[in-house]
Amino acid sequence: MKPLLLSHFTATSCIGRGLQQTLDSLRSHRQALKPCDFETVDLPTFIGEVEGVDDVKLAASMADYNCRNNRLAQLGLEQDGFADAVDIAADKYGRDRIGVFMGTSTSGILETELAFRERDPVTGALPTGSVYGKTQNTYSVADFTRQYFQLSGPAVAVSSACSSSAKVFSNARRMIEAGLIDAAVVGGVDTLCLTTLYGFMSLGLLSTQACRPYDAERDGISIGEAAAFALLERPAANTDAQSVLLLGIGESSDAYHMSSPHPEGLGARMAMQQALQSAGLNPADIDYINLHGTATHSNDEAEAKGVAAVFGHETPCSSSKGATGHTLGAAGAVEAVICALALQNGFIPGGLNTREADPLLKLNYQLKNHDQALAHVMSNSFGFGGTNCSLIFGLAQVGLKQSGEPQQ
Repeated sequence: MKPLLLSHFTATSCIGRGLQQTLDSLRSHRQALKPCDFETVDLPTFIGEVEGVDDVKLAASMADYNCRNNRLAQLGLEQDGFADAVDIAADKYGRDRIGVFMGTSTSGILETELAFRERDPVTGALPTGSVYGKTQNTYSVADFTRQYFQLSGPAVAVSSACSSSAKVFSNARRMIEAGLIDAAVVGGVDTLCLTTLYGFMSLGLLSTQACRPYDAERDGISIGEAAAFALLERPAANTDAQSVLLLGIGESSDAYHMSSPHPEGLGARMAMQQALQSAGLNPADIDYINLHGTATHSNDEAEAKGVAAVFGHETPCSSSKGATGHTLGAAGAVEAVICALALQNGFIPGGLNTREADPLLKLNYQLKNHDQALAHVMSNSFGFGGTNCSLIFGLAQVGLKQSGEPQQ
């Protein structure tokens, strides 16, 4: 595939608002997961909550979009000059030539949960202020983002569980390569809600502690929330050597089980192999893998088997979910940003909370941060039902030379 430039990117999660706070938290192994105190939830688990979401005010013209998910989206869009960058791109290409591709799993379902508490006791009708189409509807965050920037290009919401905001990179790439658009706002937003917390508890997947991916004693996930975005454009002749490129994408579907991955990591392996092939790279070219790493027994085991089958046992890898929690539909975009930060800052983030990597999984799991120049990194996002996506990112000084694209 032809490389695409991440000309701007940003992430907001429980470990920080924007790139600098996120980087500082990763560098310092900041612990942001906390015992669950969200809303009326009474569960013995940990969460990754973003502070200040309820203080965000939407413009009066956007009042119908008001829900926790869209408030977090706006909070994220306002970091790192990202909104200004999109406006500049809109002036450059035209507002009809920029697409919006957003991943989410639960969208604004919290708004409906709260509305159900106020149903009419006789008719059961929801409050008149409840606007399903612009809050809970899965398309809501894509529509909100499009309207926020007053864009008129295509807008798409992807909801493929935990791979949602990794797959949006693929959607955007196809439309750019087809010539339908010139740039794309891609990303993911997911927020805490009762359905998610109680739902994962009913599946027996929530940890009673801050999650410990790939740990020998891991016992489940910690749910977090986040908003992360990137502006994708074709690289120009004067692209800075330290800019980050999207080099490869791999997608697959296990079609094995509604919630469990293929036990041998078949779909994961196929996604990683396809990503390598599309980037024109060999396994040895990957310097670091940001694992999906949910901290459940079956997911970590299946992913480890897939990684070992493709890369062997030496490639450095870790999961960032010990820091951010599992941000579900936002995870792919959050971890793409973390990979971009790792590339630009030359470091491999160690897996927070993991005390002893499970020796049965036989991967080179990094427990501590260490500095290392990186040329290519892979990010894995694997969702319920075996919806898998692997992304490969690299620095422009390497990626453009390999691809034959214009260089400075």
